[in-house]
Amino acid sequence: MTALALFLSTFMLVCALGAQSLFVNNGRYGAAALNSFFIGSGNLILFKLEISAFILGGPCGICTAMFILRHLHRR
Repeated sequence: MTALALFLSTFMLVCALGAQSLFVNNGRYGAAALNSFFIGSGNLILFKLEISAFILGGPCGICTAMFILRHLHRR
């Protein structure tokens, strides 16, 4: 259970960091400010768990952020 929670926390954190980069680069102040809460939450959860699934959560999170935001941008 701890590994799954760590994976999900890392996934959420890296996805939020990827989204934050795109929000900042596109000048979306409101979205960047709101997204900071997700980044903070992901950090709090991540630092309270063990680091066994950290390597898997990061790559999956950033790839998902890239896919979702590219898909949303097309609309």
